[in-house]
Amino acid sequence: MKPFSLKPGAVIIGRNEGARFLACLEALGEQFCHVVYVDSGSTDGSLAAATAAGVEVVNLDMRQPFTAARARNAGLDRLSALPEPPEFVQFIDGDCALQPGWVATATAFLADNPRVAMACGRRRERFPGASVYNRLIDREWDTPVGRVRATGGDVMGRRAALEQVGGFDPALIAGEEPELCLRLRGQGWDIWRLDAEMTEHDAALTRFPQWWQRAKRAGYTYAEGAAMYGATPERHKVRALQSTLLWGLALPLLILLAALFLTPWALLAVLLYPAQVARLARRSGDPAQALFLVLAKFAEAEGALTYGWRRLSGARARLIEYK
Repeated sequence: MKPFSLKPGAVIIGRNEGARFLACLEALGEQFCHVVYVDSGSTDGSLAAATAAGVEVVNLDMRQPFTAARARNAGLDRLSALPEPPEFVQFIDGDCALQPGWVATATAFLADNPRVAMACGRRRERFPGASVYNRLIDREWDTPVGRVRATGGDVMGRRAALEQVGGFDPALIAGEEPELCLRLRGQGWDIWRLDAEMTEHDAALTRFPQWWQRAKRAGYTYAEGAAMYGATPERHKVRALQSTLLWGLALPLLILLAALFLTPWALLAVLLYPAQVARLARRSGDPAQALFLVLAKFAEAEGALTYGWRRLSGARARLIEYK
């Protein structure tokens, strides 16, 4: 067995992140034994910036379909090939910047808890006031602390655990982190979210079409996750998919058909949607969040149908990007 580095390693993935990537590099400090940046075809100077910062660059072969999972695996493979590979690996998206103290906190937690495979913390939006969409995403990141079922893209992982399950699934265009965590938990590993600041994220989400695309991608992952693991005891993504198809597809179709073939009064059933918004607003205390949660069902349904069509037709999965 190779000796391993006492310092963690880091894997950054990105493409044309511009100033966001520069902020990511600046926040690295001297905390890592080795940093790998996996680039997927940037044309904005990211490669030169990474090299100038002393970061190793891996250029992903773009002749193959790109996924974030594939990029993370490429970075992990490079760290594993080092003469003294790190025991722990910090994964960072190129539009994020690490917060002071996070690396030490996560490293100590993983060292003290040998059955924990992945540890994440609080990810915050850098500019939550820039748009209602940024503010909603910031709230989305605020998940419960303790033992959890999944993490996001920014996470400190135990290299041995990741290698045991074969890393991320490179075929997934999104939702690769929960799928990986599902397999890790199936092997007896734990996943934790710590009560600590981890990263700042810059979604740069300022327009409705961007938000729609992001919600559409979520629906795609619900359908794909349910197709892969819905029949298991975990029922992975089944509940989310059922809610999406009910509110975003089945109910609108039923209302339309009833209005066309039974009575125009059936159109009054559309009042179920503002009623649902009111119910969610009372629960969350945020009317805007409630409104967009309901609107998202239509975008998510489009994403679920996109997955279904691609699967039936055999079409190649393509990224659903929002910026």
